[in-house]
Amino acid sequence: MTFSIVARSADGLLHGVAVASKFLAAGALVPAAEAEVGALASQAHANLAYRAQGLALLRTGVAAADVVSGLVAADPGRDDRQLGVVGVSGDGASWTGPRCHPWAGGQAGDGWAAQGNILAGPQVIDAVRDAWLGGGDLPFPQRLLAALRAGDRAGGDRRGRQSAALLVVQRRGGYAGTGDELVDLRVDDHGDPVTELGRLLDIHTMLFGRPDPATLRDLTGSLAEEVGALLAAVGHPVGPAGLDEALASWGGVENLEERIVPGRIDPVVLDHLRRTAPAVDA
Repeated sequence: MTFSIVARSADGLLHGVAVASKFLAAGALVPAAEAEVGALASQAHANLAYRAQGLALLRTGVAAADVVSGLVAADPGRDDRQLGVVGVSGDGASWTGPRCHPWAGGQAGDGWAAQGNILAGPQVIDAVRDAWLGGGDLPFPQRLLAALRAGDRAGGDRRGRQSAALLVVQRRGGYAGTGDELVDLRVDDHGDPVTELGRLLDIHTMLFGRPDPATLRDLTGSLAEEVGALLAAVGHPVGPAGLDEALASWGGVENLEERIVPGRIDPVVLDHLRRTAPAVDA
């Protein structure tokens, strides 16, 4: 019912799962990940216990292949299961039970595993693999999405499309550094869920991505004047507390607080402010 990829970043600091299926809310069932521990996908006739059990084994240093072997060996329903696991190092591992509906299978390599069942054919997993291996220049969440998108374009679930999800974890990578969920997005019921997932990831990146220090611009001179005028146009005029306070106030309303940097401005924030404000004379 599903195809997925589990993977870790080249530096081992991020782990994630991307999944798509002709199944309602696959993201509620398939993925699990823990920062600096690993990630897994349980699918086909999913055994939800695999998620907690698999992460517990990975936490103790068990290799991905041994996690898969241990979980399926202890499960009398293993012939109907599919499982992908990746740990903090080494190859990922994949299991496809012999009773999974065709086409079903998986592949794995250093830091990744891709698997699927009820697929249009083996070309789906080939496409996931090739996109993952060829996407090393992309940010990790976008790389996972690119692999999922490639599988979807290769035919995906032969029954059609319904849901997709993306889960990425990084130690203190979540909102304001208070959690480990860097990205946790789900499309539960949609005619084109992978495309919709991409739209959500774009919004997520705009709102919650960290500013690139190399691109920050100093809020001085004509730029400061422009930003002040734009803020006034959107109802956040610069007051006695200064430009930084007005920008932070507006950024909080727009959910851009993760991108606000005192004394400077992220081009992403500036572009959004320019789009949001009515035309003003800068």
